[in-house]
Amino acid sequence: MRLGVLDVGSNTVHLLVVDAHQGARPLPAYSHKADLRLADHLDGADRLTAEGEALLRDFVDEALRVAEDKGVEDLLAFATSAVRDAANGEEVLARIRADKGIDIRSLSGEEEARLTFLAARRWFGWSSGRLLVVDIGGGSLEVASGIDEDPDVAFSLPLGAGRLTRTRFSADPPHPDEVRELRRHVRTEIARRVGDVARYGAADHAVATSKTFKQLARIGGAAPTAEGPLQRRVLACTDLTEWAEKLAPMPSAERAGLPGVSDRRAQQLLAGAIVADAAMDLFGLGELEVCPWALREGVILRRLDMITV
Repeated sequence: MRLGVLDVGSNTVHLLVVDAHQGARPLPAYSHKADLRLADHLDGADRLTAEGEALLRDFVDEALRVAEDKGVEDLLAFATSAVRDAANGEEVLARIRADKGIDIRSLSGEEEARLTFLAARRWFGWSSGRLLVVDIGGGSLEVASGIDEDPDVAFSLPLGAGRLTRTRFSADPPHPDEVRELRRHVRTEIARRVGDVARYGAADHAVATSKTFKQLARIGGAAPTAEGPLQRRVLACTDLTEWAEKLAPMPSAERAGLPGVSDRRAQQLLAGAIVADAAMDLFGLGELEVCPWALREGVILRRLDMITV
């Protein structure tokens, strides 16, 4: 069947169309996305502004037209941290549901972590043993660990690269004191949850997903995206620690000149590197392998699992 997945993220809103059936790898057929940066459209009361809602509604209109044109049979739609954390997020989704006829479900952080874990497990398979999956989004950090398809532990922390850049840095590049304070804050938050993962034992295979990790791996020497998803890409902890220090004094324009770093993601790359470095250090990970699949694929796989033959 042809499935559509509408992912309303903190930075990007993305419609992915795939051809999929049970027992087969979902094959991407079409992609349509826009950099709406909904997290930047939250007001002082953490409410999504009228402008932010209008941008989302316009994109939903586009996505519905594209889905129809591409012959989508089933459209799955979900929202992550920007809408989930907005004080009026559910109100906004309810209005869109009533006007557009599409049910955009707000995923919890734990659901995000579990679905991303499922995608990584299916990609790497059972030979990975105990799998640890780390994902850095625009608004949150997700961590999950387990030996099955459903992880033993899964949680989310408000440590997204976009959120931290917006709330913790006042200049570009940020003042060294702000960098130190962010590093301290991030490590304190992650350290509180290390025991939740450690009690189940060390990971046999540690995996990273998300654009942030892909870019960090790329500047650390990993193969470019153009070489395809089957190319093995690894981010070493030693390389990451070095780059986290190098990125701190760089303005966004200079970061955008690094391999694989886009202009729109360059500003939040430092915060992402600080979170990634803290996670790798505190969880005792020498390296992370980048997984091509993440939350969207997890949603697709879960939907296919629910189809009765």
